[in-house]
Amino acid sequence: MTITHARTGIVIRDATEDDLPAILALHNENIAHSTALWDVELADLADRTAWFRDRRAAGMPVLVAEVDGEFAGYAHYGQFRPKVGYRYSVENSVYIAERFHRRGLATALLGELVERARTSGRVHAMIAAIESGNTASIALHERFGFVEVGRMPEVGRKFGRWLDLTLLQLTIPVDGD
Repeated sequence: MTITHARTGIVIRDATEDDLPAILALHNENIAHSTALWDVELADLADRTAWFRDRRAAGMPVLVAEVDGEFAGYAHYGQFRPKVGYRYSVENSVYIAERFHRRGLATALLGELVERARTSGRVHAMIAAIESGNTASIALHERFGFVEVGRMPEVGRKFGRWLDLTLLQLTIPVDGD
């Protein structure tokens, strides 16, 4: 599925394996230079390919944002925790290449992720785990109705400092079994 935002020229579409080199580059950029990802070792293409195939096999979306045909970011959600009791809970992530910040891409990607979750009939809780200093991401999620459900001080460490984690949740009505 492809969605074009006429006013902004942003295209949101399902990712394909051809997108994986660009996804990998942005993923590794965030590992190397930000606290958006708390990994410290760079990933390789085999890792991102396995990740992508796992998401697809589980029926979970991986979305790409393009501006004028150029890769600008990606978003996805996946199982929150690997226990059957969490089967209706997912965790989302949104990543935008720095040169495309402040153009509405994160809003477009998160909006489509939330819509996919609502229409799937399989997502009751969408969770965002965000480094507490990332106030822009927290505010973005709050605009979509996410509410803060927890703050965990100093649970991560990167770049020689302790990191706090803010947990936000969007609850979506769904019938469970």
